[in-house]
Amino acid sequence: MTASSAAPDWFAYAILILVAGQRLGELVIARRNTAALLARGAVEVGAAHYPLIVALHAIWLAALAGWVAVTAPSVNFPLLAVFACLQAARLWVLWSLGPFWTTRIVTLPGAPLVRRGPYRFVRHPNYLVVILEIAVLPLVFGAWVLAAVFSLLNAAILYVRIRAEDQALAVRR
Repeated sequence: MTASSAAPDWFAYAILILVAGQRLGELVIARRNTAALLARGAVEVGAAHYPLIVALHAIWLAALAGWVAVTAPSVNFPLLAVFACLQAARLWVLWSLGPFWTTRIVTLPGAPLVRRGPYRFVRHPNYLVVILEIAVLPLVFGAWVLAAVFSLLNAAILYVRIRAEDQALAVRR
């Protein structure tokens, strides 16, 4: 058996539907947490670039769906396992931040920075997970061009976002 093997056509779509569903679920959690933080006096920073992040992720998933529809690719199961591990890391980030996790940059003045979970080891573990996800999921389907293009676009957006987040959190470090 090879690392990549033909899977039923529906299998690739099922993967993409699960990822899209996960992202939509995260948006629900993020909106709830954002509203609660703002009600407690938190401030949002960097709102201008947020639509670009949402658009990038939506276009990334749409491009992957288009790739799957056109190529009927084989699924690389070892890379799919890597992607599954990244989802576990994503959950670790969400659980570590708890009510402070949001898809926006929202900072609550006076609140201590989270230093548990992956934050003990990496300053921005969620962004590390996203960087890897955007590269790995296209590679699961053999879409190396999509992996490269969206990784470059994501790097440009994350450059702006991480600078804005670091500046917003600097007073709490």
